Amino acid sequence: MKHIVQYSTGLASAEVAWRLVAQHGPADVLLLTADTKVEDADNWRFATEVANRLGCEWLVHEDGRTPMQVGRDLRVVPNNRMAVCSRVLKRELLRAWIDEHCDPAETVIYLGFDWTEQHRTDAAAEPWKPYRVAAPLADPPYVSKPDLIQVFRDRGIEPPRLYRHGFPHANCGGACVRGGQAQWELLLRVNRNRYLEWEDEEEKTRADLGKDVSILRDRTGGAVTPLTLRRFRERLDSQPGLFDCGDWGACGCTDGTA
Repeated sequence: MKHIVQYSTGLASAEVAWRLVAQHGPADVLLLTADTKVEDADNWRFATEVANRLGCEWLVHEDGRTPMQVGRDLRVVPNNRMAVCSRVLKRELLRAWIDEHCDPAETVIYLGFDWTEQHRTDAAAEPWKPYRVAAPLADPPYVSKPDLIQVFRDRGIEPPRLYRHGFPHANCGGACVRGGQAQWELLLRVNRNRYLEWEDEEEKTRADLGKDVSILRDRTGGAVTPLTLRRFRERLDSQPGLFDCGDWGACGCTDGTA
C-alpha cells in the first residue's frame, strides 16, 4: 500500500506525514507537493527539514504559473468564489500525476484536515474516487494548531513563520485568494511588500479583463461590491481599524472539491 500525503508545506500535512511514517515506515510514504510559485520561503525551509527527518520520498510538481497568472489565462480574478488557482495549480496537477503513477487499489490519499473539519473530509471522498482518502488529524489524539506549533518545536523544527505572525494557515505566503479582509489586513501589517506585489498583480488582471472585479468584497452600505487590494490598502492607511476583523475567508485548496 502506498500512502500519499498532500504535503502543503504547512503544519497539518507535516504532522500527517510524521504519523504515517511512524506507522508505516518511510518506504511506503510519499510526500506530494504542488508549487504555486508564491509560497513563503520559510515554508520551504520547514518542509525540507521535516522531509529530511522523515526520510521518505518527496516530489514537488509545478505548473509554472502563479495564481494571478492562471487567473489572467482563465479570464478571472481568483477569489473565494472562483479559486481557479487552487484547482489548476494544485488539485488538477497532483491528480494527473497520481492517476498516471498510482493504482487506486493500492493507494490512499491523505489530507491535512483536523477534527473540526469533518465536512471537508466528507466532501473530498467523492471527487477523489476511485482512490480512498483519509484525514488522520480528524482522529484521536486531537490536536489544535497551537498544539502542532509546540509539537514541532519539541522535535527541534521551528514551524513556518507565517503562524507566528498570526495567519491561520501558511498558504501562498499569507496571500491566499480565498482569504478575507482580516487575512489581507494582517498581510499588509506584517509584509507590506508582499501585499503590494499582489495588489499590482490584481491591478494587472483587472486591466487585462477590463472589468471591475477583485479578490475581496465590500459589504458596507448594505450592498456587496468589489473591493480591490489597492482601495483596501488606502482605506487601512487612513483608518487602520476599518475592516471586517472576523472575515478570514476559507481555504480548501487540496480537498479535491471545486
